[in-house]
Amino acid sequence: MIRIGIGGWNFPDWRGGAFYPEGLPQKRELEFASRALTSIEINATYYGSQKTESFQKWHDETPEDFVFALKASRYATNRRVLAEAGDSVQRFLTSGITRLGQKLGPINWQLAETKQFDPADFAGFLSLLPDEQDGLPLRHAIEARHLSFADPAAADLCRERNIALVRAGDSRFPDIDTPTADFAYLRLMGTQDIDGGYDAAGLETWAGEARRMADGRDLYLYVISGAKHRNPACAQALIQRLA
Repeated sequence: MIRIGIGGWNFPDWRGGAFYPEGLPQKRELEFASRALTSIEINATYYGSQKTESFQKWHDETPEDFVFALKASRYATNRRVLAEAGDSVQRFLTSGITRLGQKLGPINWQLAETKQFDPADFAGFLSLLPDEQDGLPLRHAIEARHLSFADPAAADLCRERNIALVRAGDSRFPDIDTPTADFAYLRLMGTQDIDGGYDAAGLETWAGEARRMADGRDLYLYVISGAKHRNPACAQALIQRLA
């Protein structure tokens, strides 16, 4: 299964016909986006706690086969000692995320770009990430933004827990393309201000990479930054190529 989407859904430049139809009420933007794409990465959860009712509302407004990825709280990941994040991890996991039910996809634990790989500290952090919450299986992904995480030891630690290493495509961050789980997670961050976000060759390149990464595993692909106003079109173009 390949899921493709964008980060969030409330962005003014997507309105007025750029992605959302002219005149579409803002309260219906998630309804529209979840039927034009196959997944969305929720970024608001990174910056602050969300109401339990919000997770339920997002569940109810989207199709049965839709999936959300969540960015975990920055209070759990932007710290000097990751292994001491237990309380913050638990607060996030018990904040209502399981109200998404089967629409809950992977959780992206994005590390600070200054955070370097420390085997003992990293292992301690991974041990804080449970396999399930409220009876719902969880998938975890680590977005490491420092080149030191290209160390095979980091991949081995993730592999032991079936935790994915997020791949950063077209980014200033290191592109760590190492499979460590039964799913893969790719974030594209280099769209250009052209139709589709990439030219035809660029779209075909990333479609090919998606096919390769999804060989034998699920793939979650999000078009995140770059020319952000082009990202929905890019995601839709990739969906069409991979249909």
